[in-house]
Amino acid sequence: MTRRGRLVLAALVSLPLIAGLAAFAILGGGAAIATGGGQPVSYSYVTVQSGQSLWGIAQSLDPSADPRDIIAEIVDLNQLHTSDVHAGQRLALPPEYAAK
Repeated sequence: MTRRGRLVLAALVSLPLIAGLAAFAILGGGAAIATGGGQPVSYSYVTVQSGQSLWGIAQSLDPSADPRDIIAEIVDLNQLHTSDVHAGQRLALPPEYAAK
């Protein structure tokens, strides 16, 4: 391979890496700092009953809403890896459903 070919190959390999690093630095490379200025959030909890699913829990929380949206919120809030739940599992509910 010629010197010119090696330079072109090196440029093709390194350009995406450099672009990724630049995007990371511009869009969110800074550290997040937690401050105590926010209001405390209180959550309601539900204990999963035998045979119950997140779909059923979501429908009971807000029958007029799309259950998939509520399920996504519950999964995210509880840091679940899947939407599978088990009897006896205690789940925090999103704050907007705390009074329901």
